[in-house]
Amino acid sequence: MSVDADTVRRIGHLARIRISDDEVAAYEGELNAILGFVEQLSEVDVSGVEPMTSVTPMVLRRRADGVTDGGYPEKVVANAPLSEDNFFMVPKVVE
Repeated sequence: MSVDADTVRRIGHLARIRISDDEVAAYEGELNAILGFVEQLSEVDVSGVEPMTSVTPMVLRRRADGVTDGGYPEKVVANAPLSEDNFFMVPKVVE
């Protein structure tokens, strides 16, 4: 894929970057070099390579999923203006 001057101007417009006519040729060369590198990446044989999120093997540290607090719903709703069966009561707002 090759980028022309019109495409450079359009990319600049979409990115909200002011590109003068003098800079178009430089950006055109840079974008073509970037796209050429990306095309080289598609030639690499990656069959048998596991997808990874990091170049070093990492294991997430996980904590035990257990309840560490709670069991006192009366205290939770103690300051509520209205409560019933340890639930907050609110007035109906949609009819």
